[in-house]
Amino acid sequence: MIDLSVNFGGIKAPNPFWLASAPPTNSGYQIMKAFDAGWGGAVWKTLGVPVVNVSSRYGSVNYRNTKMMGFNNIELITDRPLADNLREIEEVKKYFPDHAVIASLMVESRAEWEQIIKDVQNAGADGIELNFGCPHGMCERGMGSAVGQEPEVLKTIVGWVKEAANIPVITKLSPNISHITDPGLAAVQGGTDSISLINTIKSIVGIDLDSYAPYPIVDGKGSNGGYCGPAVKPIAMHMLKDLAQHPEIGKVPLSGIGGIETWRDVVEFILLGATSVQVCTAVMHYGFGIVREMEAGLRQFMEEKNYNTIYDFAGKALPNVTEWKHLNLKHKVVAEINPDKCIGCDLCYISCDDGAHQAIALSDDPTNRIPSIIEENCVGCNLCSLVCPVEDCITMVKKDDGTESLTWNERTLNDDIPVTFDDDRAGGKGHFVPTPQDALKHRK
Repeated sequence: MIDLSVNFGGIKAPNPFWLASAPPTNSGYQIMKAFDAGWGGAVWKTLGVPVVNVSSRYGSVNYRNTKMMGFNNIELITDRPLADNLREIEEVKKYFPDHAVIASLMVESRAEWEQIIKDVQNAGADGIELNFGCPHGMCERGMGSAVGQEPEVLKTIVGWVKEAANIPVITKLSPNISHITDPGLAAVQGGTDSISLINTIKSIVGIDLDSYAPYPIVDGKGSNGGYCGPAVKPIAMHMLKDLAQHPEIGKVPLSGIGGIETWRDVVEFILLGATSVQVCTAVMHYGFGIVREMEAGLRQFMEEKNYNTIYDFAGKALPNVTEWKHLNLKHKVVAEINPDKCIGCDLCYISCDDGAHQAIALSDDPTNRIPSIIEENCVGCNLCSLVCPVEDCITMVKKDDGTESLTWNERTLNDDIPVTFDDDRAGGKGHFVPTPQDALKHRK
């Protein structure tokens, strides 16, 4: 029997699908609508001293037919009075007592932290999330990512909050930092109950070619914003992995955020150690209803793999994520083209010849448009299989027998690595490379 319920650092919810603190959680109306659609938790749009926002507020990166592959937001925290938000938190908890309502907070002084914590606790919030990640507007005032980039300051504020709070505390981290483990460790040392990441990435998504202002344009000007959406998912997963593998940070629950849109995204974040996930951009794009596909897909995956709870597979991918120096240099794959599926577009040849290792040849027969692999040249880089528009037309076939294993680390310890510019132990020594003049053979 599959049970999707979670206990995230003391915060209980019927499932791990939570809304991130963002425009979709601006009001009780939206959150109740989301809970009714199937979301298990919501982090209220960040509360503090209300701001005045600008118009317009959003920009996006579109890629070919994909709208909002990346999304840019210059909206700040709530611009609604605190009393209105507190009243609506109470109302939501009356209707959905078993769903998680987390209050995202951002203020300046210790006195303000202590006061607003009392306020949200009295309103019935199940937990608090500390917004140390906002990379625009608020950081210019010494809050948001300005705190997330200063581990000692972060640690101090987490300590203040833990002294004042009677409900669980989540610390939300900024990705705008060299080593995510620095603020992560500071949060743990400050006493946080759990961590969420990532917040948005400082960015400019484009420049208008008439006004020369960055998007979104506000009266002929623009500013950096917070980048999110599918484009940031790889960055989020990498940072999640770093925290999950850390011996101290990995002991606290982690909530994964960044580009989550499908059930597979959810599963991947859980496999890297997350035990709740937070979603924003996908809801802004497609609406609250996407949670139905997420839940159905997650349930099917768990049924197929024989998992009863998400804790049965949380972090299961972590042992397989290692440093490059520990990868097996003896592992060998080469590309293989299925002639029955090939449509003769030659994109694999073009990408390999121009961008990789010249390991694909075209036929001299003008009636045959199917390329062939030059196996001795193929280094198994995967590029051809990635650019091929036909599913499973090009596959990577294992050629080693699996009996040998040798890593760069082992070679280093054995004093068997290249150490001079022309060392005979160079990995590419003897590999075929066309002469420079060969590039001009087809010149007309």
